[in-house]
Order: sequence, then C-alpha cells, then structure tokens
Amino acid sequence: VQLQASGGGQVQAGGSLRLSCEASGRTFSRGAMGWFRQAPGKEREFVGGIMWSGGSTYYADFVKGRFTISRDSAKNAVYLQMNNLGPEDTAVYYCAAGGGLGTSDRWYDYWGQGTLVTVSS
Repeated sequence: VQLQASGGGQVQAGGSLRLSCEASGRTFSRGAMGWFRQAPGKEREFVGGIMWSGGSTYYADFVKGRFTISRDSAKNAVYLQMNNLGPEDTAVYYCAAGGGLGTSDRWYDYWGQGTLVTVSS
C-alpha cells in the first residue's frame, strides 16, 4: 500500500489549500484515513479523519470548522480542504490509513510521505 500526499505549498494567512491523498496497492472500503501534521520542533498531531464506509469525520479542536475532509471511494482518495489558514498551520501534513478513526498515530498502519504547507503572515 502506498499513500501519495500532494497539494502543499505556500499561502498567505487567510488563504486556502486543498491537500490530496491517493492510495494505491489496495482498494479501501473499510477503515479510516487520517490527516496528521508536524510543525518544526513539535510532535506530530492529529488533524482529522474520515471513515471510508459512511464518510463520518472527526476533527481536532484546533480545526475550529476551518478544515473539511472528504473522500472519493472511486478514486481511492481523500482530501483535506483547509480554509482561513494561519501561520500556526505551517507544518508537514501527512495522510495515513488504518483500521479505525483514531487520534493517535498508533491507529494507522500506512503513511504517506508528507506535503509541506507554509503559511506566511
């Protein structure tokens, strides 16, 4: 299983970005996909996730309604739409696949390589 994250880049505060994560090597119909991020000098943290079956989502509190996760089962892909970005959102963002929607990285078995998001003030 390979996860390919893309869509990162540099954006000004208040801007938006949409990250994509495409999975190959396996068709996902069960389990969950999660998004994590790691800022410089900080530990990796959970951003949010989505269940493949049913599409239920769960977000970290700091998302505050700014981020939306969606999935496209036909494309075996998930997306992270990020709006109203601030400098505090600067981080490498990772997607991950696992058997359940958990907030700990222990729940996830497969990880993408990460995509860098830089938000300037």
